[in-house]
This record gives sequence, C-alpha cells and structure tokens, in this order.
Amino acid sequence: MTCARCGYSSPPPAGPFCSHCGAQLSVLRWVAEPPPSTQRPPEPPRPRYTGPPRYPVPQRWGFPPLPWRPPGAGGPPRPDPEHGVAALAVVLVPMLWATAAVAVTAAFAEAWRYGLLLASREGALSAEVVTASDALVAAAGALAPTLGALAGLLLVLWTVRAAPAAAAIAGVRPARTTRMIVAGWLVPGLNLAVPGSVLAETEHAALRRPVGERPRPSRLVLLWWLLWAGGVVFATVVLLWSLREGVQAQADGVVLHALLDLLAAATAAVTAVLVTRFTRLVGPVRVRPREIVVALGSRSATGSAPDTTRDSTCDPAPVGGRDVTPPATPPPEAPAVPA
Repeated sequence: MTCARCGYSSPPPAGPFCSHCGAQLSVLRWVAEPPPSTQRPPEPPRPRYTGPPRYPVPQRWGFPPLPWRPPGAGGPPRPDPEHGVAALAVVLVPMLWATAAVAVTAAFAEAWRYGLLLASREGALSAEVVTASDALVAAAGALAPTLGALAGLLLVLWTVRAAPAAAAIAGVRPARTTRMIVAGWLVPGLNLAVPGSVLAETEHAALRRPVGERPRPSRLVLLWWLLWAGGVVFATVVLLWSLREGVQAQADGVVLHALLDLLAAATAAVTAVLVTRFTRLVGPVRVRPREIVVALGSRSATGSAPDTTRDSTCDPAPVGGRDVTPPATPPPEAPAVPA
C-alpha cells in the first residue's frame, strides 16, 4: 500500500503502519464537501458599464411622486383617516367658536332692537342710535348664517371621515355609507334623527365597545342631539312666523330671532366641544411622561446625602434614548459668605 504522507510503498506484511514514516495506512480517504442544497449557482459576470441609456426620442415617462415603499408592497399607499379627521378639526373647531361668538352678537343686536321698540312707545329715538342698531343687526345677521353654513359644510365632511375612522379602530365596517350620512344631514325630517345616530355610532366604535351591543350615546351627544333638533324645529317656526304681517308680528319676530341666535350659539359651542372630544378618541393616544417628587429631605449635620423619596410608579421611561431620571448625588452647596 502507498503511504499518503510520504508516498513510500510498503510491502503487504508490513501491517497497518508505514514502514518508512510510521503513519497509519488507510484504504479510504474522506473528503469533506458541502451538500448540493447549500451550493449556489455561479453568478453571471456583471456587464461592463457603457453609460446611461440612450433613446432616439425624448421619453415622457417618470417616477410617481410617492414615498419609498419596500419591495412587494403593492398598490398605492392608503391615506390615514385619522389624519383627515384631525386636519378638518383644526379648521372646524375655530370656525364653530367664531360662529358661536357671532350668534351671541346677533342675539345682543336683536335684544337691543327690541329695547328700542319698547322705548319708542314713549318718545322719539335718536337717529344715530337707531342707525347703529340697524347696522349691527344687518352685519351680525349676514355674518352668522355665512359662518354657520361654512361650519355646517365642514361638519358634514368631518362626520363622513370620522365614522369610517372610528369603524377602522374597532375593526368593523361603517354602519352607514357616505351617501346615507350626507342625506341624513341635508334631507328635512331625516336631519332630526340621523346626525345624532351617526355620532352615537361613531362614539360607540371609537370607544371599542362590543359590536353586538346597542350604541348608548353619552350625555354630551344627547345634549348636542337635543340642541340640534330643537334648533332645526325652532328655525322652521321662526321662518313661518316671518311670513305674518303686522307690527306685533314683527316685534315678536325680533324676540324669536334673538332666541334662535342664542340657541344657535349654544349648538355651535357644544358642537365644538363634541368635535374636539371625538377627534381625540379617533386620533392616536399621546402619553406624556411626568415625574413627581413626593418628598425631599434636608442635609443632616453629619453631611450625609439628603433623603429623597420618589414615587416609582411615576418615573418616566427613557425618552429618545436619554434617561430623564435626576442624578442621585445632590448639587453642591453654595459657599458661605462671611459677615
């Protein structure tokens, strides 16, 4: 047999060891090779770079203005419904408060006009006072409906976006379509019941209550529903009352317009609070870390560190990779100034 180490051929009677170097003679030779499943096919050689592509005519294609997406994510990115609700609330809430303020001003103008009507029974009125009262009534009477109409349009759009966003949070499909919600706001008769039902369903879904449970509106929703339905009915009564003729009917119309303005101001204010609350329910939860110092001891006479007691449940977690826990060692004392 031929030795694998020195290449010397030993005679058969030499035994299992080489007679020249003493290495063990082996009949088999083990060669370690990777399994076929782990072997990768050879990569094709990369072609030589020849420069940017050349086209015979100017190309009109381009990349869409979209953010980067990982490979395999098909379809365009879906818009975030929570962002749309919050974006509308930023404009809607100030407009509702402005509508409430203008409605209160209009109610004051109508009350001032009614006071002038009572004062005119005993004598003539000043022309400047009457002109100022008429100007205030005309300005507030024109500005309040305009702001109310714009706020109402934004409120309908906000409801259309808030209902699907709340349903997405609860993991269910919206109970009403967009057409049903818009029709419930605009169709007379339906606007007494559908808006309150939509808001109750939105609140039920945003709070993640059981799907099979009947929506129970909160006190805020019930108050808004009562003000809204009462405002719609009272506005119809005032509109029909304005068709009457006579001095007394006009005087009563001034009082009715003042009450309607006050009711509109209350409805706008409650609507602003309702929109703010629902936007916070639909939006993401923001938890701000805070720290509370329960007790702080004084330095003892021996010069030991002060005894501080801190509430462990109120210690915030590290924010942005930085520990907000104050250092354990107390700050150095200021040097004493000799008298």
